[in-house]
Amino acid sequence: MGTISDDPPATRIQDLKITTQNVSLIFPSRRTERKKSMFLSNIDKVLNFPVETVHFFPSHEDFPPHVAAEKLKTALSELLVPYDFLAGRLRSNPETGRLEIDCNSAGIGFAVASSDYALDDVGDLVYPNPAFGQLICKSVDSLEQDDQPLCIVQVTSFRCGGFAMGIVTNHVTFDGLSFKIFLDNLAAVTTEKPLAVTPCNDRLLLAARSPPCVTFPHHELDEFHDSNPPVIDATSEALDFKVFRLTSDDIANLKEKAKASAIGSHVSDARITGFNVVTALVWHCKALSWDNKESNLDRVSTLLYAVNIRPRLIPPLPMSYTGNAVLTAYARATCKEIDEAPFSRLVELVTEGAKRMTDEYARSAIDWGDIYQGFPNGEFLVSSWWKLGFDEVEYPWGRPKYSCPVVFQRKDIILFFPDIDDNNSVNVLVSLPSKEMSKFKTLFHKYLA
Repeated sequence: MGTISDDPPATRIQDLKITTQNVSLIFPSRRTERKKSMFLSNIDKVLNFPVETVHFFPSHEDFPPHVAAEKLKTALSELLVPYDFLAGRLRSNPETGRLEIDCNSAGIGFAVASSDYALDDVGDLVYPNPAFGQLICKSVDSLEQDDQPLCIVQVTSFRCGGFAMGIVTNHVTFDGLSFKIFLDNLAAVTTEKPLAVTPCNDRLLLAARSPPCVTFPHHELDEFHDSNPPVIDATSEALDFKVFRLTSDDIANLKEKAKASAIGSHVSDARITGFNVVTALVWHCKALSWDNKESNLDRVSTLLYAVNIRPRLIPPLPMSYTGNAVLTAYARATCKEIDEAPFSRLVELVTEGAKRMTDEYARSAIDWGDIYQGFPNGEFLVSSWWKLGFDEVEYPWGRPKYSCPVVFQRKDIILFFPDIDDNNSVNVLVSLPSKEMSKFKTLFHKYLA
């Protein structure tokens, strides 16, 4: 049965004792064709916020941290030729006011730092640790705020000879899939090989139609009236934070539970995937943990999750597309239905969100963003890092021991992370007020029993 990490590991270090040796800028290795600017799609433009990831590497005799840092620095300079936009700066178009990237080759940031600890001293890498934020260089102090790089890489050496590569990028530059390709290309260039994938930088492929044509109701989107909306609603409530680990056996059992209750329903075995059953379980627990269930059964719960639209468009978008090519799918049901429906029905509702994402639906959602200032809107968002494969990237010094985003507690975001030992297992990270967390735990255990 799934396990819960109730408390932070006893060995968790809260201060990694980081010393920064150097912060510099990396420029393209050769002159790139000067473009006036890069268009940003309606998906890109609402994602103007940083994404921070950390990639941990054990010691390697042939690649001590200072050697790895130099290789990364050289490789990044090379990559800024095909990824020329990454060396640019965000700006508002002076004529239209629309957000875009000025491809001015102003460079990305690169920091070299060291920790007083060995990597093993850091403890459990899977359990989110706010101290991992110290492995990220968030800004280049010598630059003005409006001249900050879209990407900064920090290499932090540990006393044991291992190191961490912390990367912060502005989300307008990549989604999870294109960032994985960027890492594959970074690894290839550090190994002095050709690019693994040639990036497609044409963001106009996801431009709205002219005139825009919204042909569907978009319950997953809502207008905002603030020019700088939050990514998700923050809360001032005190939150409990727990990690729910589902093993590959737990997930197999959930699939069997869905199949057993699916007789006579419309959900096929092909739709009963690991992601869909785990998401259905989490939806059940989250929706019914809200307030008092008995007085809340008529409330409609809306689950959000991201869907890759590259293969869903006509013609398909290149898999090498560098921009954000994910849209928000949704599932909706009353808490009464969530409470009483067979598990297969919850899985079916989850799958309908992705099934709904046809070419026309995706184009309608993109056009919606041309008419309204809006953002995904629901009870909570599932953000899945489970199958992105960051820890499968093969560098000259080997694969990462673990890769993860730097996590901030949010009541309205539930994260799926891969397990450090088994990619078929998943860690579900939940932040809730204490009373709701207690209900979530009870429901979680009851459903897996």
